[in-house]
Formats: sequence, structure tokens, C-alpha cells
Amino acid sequence: MSNWDAELGELLAHRGRALVRYAYVLCGDRQEAEDLVQEAVVRVFSHWRRTGRRVGAERTTARGAGATVSVDTEDNGLEAYVRRTVLNLYVDGYRRRRHFSLLVPKVARIDEVRGPASGASVRVDVALALASLAPRPRACVVLRYFEDLSVPQIAVQLGIAEGTVKKYLHEAMKNLRGVLGPVDSAGSASTSTVTTIRTEVA
Repeated sequence: MSNWDAELGELLAHRGRALVRYAYVLCGDRQEAEDLVQEAVVRVFSHWRRTGRRVGAERTTARGAGATVSVDTEDNGLEAYVRRTVLNLYVDGYRRRRHFSLLVPKVARIDEVRGPASGASVRVDVALALASLAPRPRACVVLRYFEDLSVPQIAVQLGIAEGTVKKYLHEAMKNLRGVLGPVDSAGSASTSTVTTIRTEVA
């Protein structure tokens, strides 16, 4: 077994479930999430085989079906590289298909919600709200709340301008506000309603 095989195998053994949960928040379907992670790992491995390079030795690109995002693998590591590839595959795939699945509410979590609604019903509301978003605004929300990334970091991840990220977050927050309560357009939720949307990562 090559070092590449060993590294990818170790990543999947220790972080595979977290990667699937990340993909799950993006696409809202368990089988598709697993497929996204598998495809991302295959692309990473294929890239290494093609170039003879490993993470930590290059600045390269993570490609989905169409878009390309620059990835500094030395700074981000193997898991971040796979996550970016998952993100690109998701965005590119949904751009082509233009359809959405409902996000199964096992992943999203509301840390603090005031009012009589149960945690389960709130999670369902979040799932429905996220499912209504277009791919890039939804990706921005996931990266902001699930990954805790800043606007500049999201811009790098998606290969778009910071102003565009702010626009997507503003549009997404408008759509989510009715479900989640007051949320400011910069992407930080009011502490009186929702403080975080993220999965529990092992």
C-alpha cells in the first residue's frame, strides 16, 4: 500500500463520518453525501497519482464538474482539501441539476431557541429553510455556520468576491429569518434566537 493509500485510508477511518455529515448538510441526502465524499476522495487520489505530489507540497486546484477553486494544500491539510472538493462537487452538481432535496434534520442543530417549539420541530424548520436556498447561498450559510468560516475565508473557498459572499448571506438570511428568527445580514445570528447552525464533529 502506498503512502497515499495509507493517508486517505486513515482520513476516512478517523474523519469519514465528519466528512459525510459535512456533505449531508450541503446536499440534504445521506446517499448523495456518501457519494460526494467518495467522489472527492477519488479525485484527490487521482490527482496525486497524476502529478506524483502529495498534500503539503503544492498549491493546486480542486475541481468539480466545472468550477475550479485554488487550494493551498500545505496550509490546509488533507481533510480541508477533501472538504473543498466536496464543496465544489456539490455546487457544480446543483448548478447543473437545479433541484433540491430536503435536508434531513439529524445534522443541523439549533444551540439556543426561545419559545415553545421542540428541538425536533425547529430542526425540521431549519431543514426546510435550507432546502429552499439556491446552491451558492446555501453553501455560504453552511460554511458560515457549520464550518465557522469568516466572509474572507468563504470567498476563498468558493472562489468568489467577498462582496458576493455578503450578498449571498444577506439573501439567505432574508429567506431564513422567518424560520430562525432575527439574523443579521453579515451572517451572525442574534443571540436571542439562533447562535449556531453546525453539526457535532467527532
